[in-house]
Amino acid sequence: MSFLGFFNVYCLRANLSVAIVSMVNSTTKENASVTEECPEPTKANNTNSTSTTSTGEFDWDEKTQGLILGAFFYGYVVTQIPGGWLAGRIGGKRLFGYGLLCTSVLTLVTPLAARAGVGVVVAVRVLEGIGEAVTFPAMHSMWGVWSPVYERSKSVAFSYGGSQLGTVFALPISGILCQDGFAGGWPSVFYVFGALGCLWFIGWMFLISETPATHPRISDKERRYIESNLGAKAETVNIPWKSIFTCKALWGTAAGHFAFNWGAYSMLTCLPTYLKKILHYDVKEEGFLSAVPYLMLWVTQIIAGYLADYLRGNGYLTTATTRKIFFSLGAVLPTGLLIGTCFVGCNHTLAVILLTLAVGFSGFSTAGYNPNHLDIAPRFAGILFGITNTVASVPGFLGPEIVGVLTNNNQTSGQWHIFFFLTAAVYGAGALLFCLLAEGEEQEWARAPPSATSAATQEKEVELDEKHVTSEEKTVTSHEKSTRL
Repeated sequence: MSFLGFFNVYCLRANLSVAIVSMVNSTTKENASVTEECPEPTKANNTNSTSTTSTGEFDWDEKTQGLILGAFFYGYVVTQIPGGWLAGRIGGKRLFGYGLLCTSVLTLVTPLAARAGVGVVVAVRVLEGIGEAVTFPAMHSMWGVWSPVYERSKSVAFSYGGSQLGTVFALPISGILCQDGFAGGWPSVFYVFGALGCLWFIGWMFLISETPATHPRISDKERRYIESNLGAKAETVNIPWKSIFTCKALWGTAAGHFAFNWGAYSMLTCLPTYLKKILHYDVKEEGFLSAVPYLMLWVTQIIAGYLADYLRGNGYLTTATTRKIFFSLGAVLPTGLLIGTCFVGCNHTLAVILLTLAVGFSGFSTAGYNPNHLDIAPRFAGILFGITNTVASVPGFLGPEIVGVLTNNNQTSGQWHIFFFLTAAVYGAGALLFCLLAEGEEQEWARAPPSATSAATQEKEVELDEKHVTSEEKTVTSHEKSTRL
């Protein structure tokens, strides 16, 4: 269900990236200059500028589009740390569920908001960001009480892998709905995905439990296995805010998180526009081609999670080394591929392949920074994720705004290449800081001191086990006597 939850999270987040291409009324004049630079992929000799003209409802320039696309993250950045704190107070289950429900309902009213004016649709997107912001800290908090230590990489990878598959699903389906959907095309994008989110919420609230101890269908054997392998008891404690904010390992993780999100968010919000304005794919092709990188990202992320746990669990690599190797792979490979994209000219096929590989290989880094919050402070993982995700949410609004400034009335490949070089630099800086600062062991300030309650509980379990063994020994002795007789 957490996988499906993040599937819906990213469906709701990604749909506007494609829909906005059909919502905006592009002028013939703007498209003419771009078509002369790179011809359409299927009509290399065609110079007819009208073929790329969109006749949408709204006269929004690139700056306005960048503002609308980035508005979600203005809200998203605000409630990250409160989200981690709330998850520890009211539980990750309810926080995750109601956060996604809030975004789903607001998605349903997006068409009305867009027609009411730029200010209204920006406000709705900000509120959607506030709703979704709590989902990742809430889920990280839940993994702190559900995931055994040496299963964290694959648990987190599979759960959050729903994000990438949600993107893979949302982008092409949004393209189809924009062209062939009901209610005028693009509005159907928001109605369909908003409704799916509401349906998921019902299933989540009925099927999911906050902890293994409160799950009505889990076996006693599985519950005891999970609770004995968490690495720390989940208890209500005072949060060591000073130690958290002065922890260099946390800021190494934050740097890695920022670099990954810069690439992922920038491509998510801006790649459809690049494919439309520069490479001149139509809305259906653009939706499918924008989804392919995230399919590869999902596959890479799952493989990286399982491989990281295998290397750690079998003692081949320490946790810190594992995290740094995987993050470096996920940053260095995309850096080279993005730089390569700037030198392929108007070769549509090669440009799409390089961008796909750049986004796809970034999935290796998720086995580095993502579970690292659980490595260094499992009891406070939700709060730590809230902090790093606050920093890492900045690319969500900064990236589209930079693209808007670079390409405003100047949609040329040269302007986009500036942005690709910038993204490559962010990847490189993120890898350097992560390798210098990140750690793999639980921090001293995060360790739980032995409590009277915990000690009493452990003594009681030992006493019960001893009684059980004594009873078995008596049975065996009685059986031996009867056999001799």
